[in-house]
Amino acid sequence: MSPARRRSSFAPLALAALCAATTVTFAAPGEARAVPSGPTAIVSLGDSYIAGNAGRWRGNSDDPFGDRSGTDRAAVPGGYDARKVYGDSDGGCFRSDVAEIAGTAIPVDRAINLACSGAESPNIWRASHGGQPLEGERPQADALAGVAATHRVRLVVMSVGGNDIGFGDILQACMTGYMGGTGSCHHAQQAQVQSRFAAAMSAVDTSVKEVRAAMSGAGYAASEYRLVLQSYPSPLPRGSENRYAEDGSRTYEGCPMYNTDLDWARDSLMPRITAGLASVARANGTDFLDLSDALQGREVCARSTHMADGTHKPSAATSDWARYFNTGAFQGELRESLHPNAYGQIALGRCLNRLWNAGGGTWKCHNTPGQGYDGMTLTAG
Repeated sequence: MSPARRRSSFAPLALAALCAATTVTFAAPGEARAVPSGPTAIVSLGDSYIAGNAGRWRGNSDDPFGDRSGTDRAAVPGGYDARKVYGDSDGGCFRSDVAEIAGTAIPVDRAINLACSGAESPNIWRASHGGQPLEGERPQADALAGVAATHRVRLVVMSVGGNDIGFGDILQACMTGYMGGTGSCHHAQQAQVQSRFAAAMSAVDTSVKEVRAAMSGAGYAASEYRLVLQSYPSPLPRGSENRYAEDGSRTYEGCPMYNTDLDWARDSLMPRITAGLASVARANGTDFLDLSDALQGREVCARSTHMADGTHKPSAATSDWARYFNTGAFQGELRESLHPNAYGQIALGRCLNRLWNAGGGTWKCHNTPGQGYDGMTLTAG
């Protein structure tokens, strides 16, 4: 979910409304092929939060030069090479080498990242059912079907819905209000969320069904792999948890929002998104991973973390786990803003690994204050 762009534009839904919203065709039993015996794989689908946007960064620094106080993983002698982190997807899908799917210890041969920055639900659906390409790539369910035909897929994990709601536009409006001094945003943005929410969750429901259909068409019964729908970690703290005063300094420190808007985003918007996604997961019988508190105390501008500098070296225990709002003029790309950074992505991978070991179901992931990403824990949802 990028604050720089949204490709179309978050009351839990009644199950009947979800089921009535979509009709998806599954392969008939006689048409299904045998499940491949190997190599084994886990696969991620969805948007920028799971693709790995901001995986370039170990914390944040206001140093515009060199390796930016050790935070810039793309630094090379005399410059920067983002391909070190994003490979050939730099400038497009922004799939990082530390994306969530790459940070698990699930015993498979390959971890395959099909997610793409900017993806909305129609970018998941099969082309034959209205799916749309993105960044020159075919719809993700079609790409998944290709993987499932040549690999023994054991797990599919998906993050989608934020761009359908317009999460990036919401944050952009709130930050513009702060920087321009035009006032709080949350009343107007709440109305926008209300107008989009039901359609967005219906589209996510279709995405889950499309993934099931793609796997069925490749010969898989639902019991032969696990499907996880996950929510979003909040990249910003509450107003009272911000280490910077609510004066103009937040513009320069990468978290330009009023306290009332931070509180609304953290305690109203994010819980509503999480509840809607959890409802979709329940309606479809999938596992659900609640990441809403995964970055608690590690968000951009959180009181318990530091920007990296000469005194505070980059550290998973003390640095921010989300990328600060950055225009792209001095450091990296605007699209990396307000996404889990390298530390955050690795932490989310630990959450997914723990869900796998827990045997599925509904779980909520937390970090342990003062510890690095290996301190992630799960509680039953």
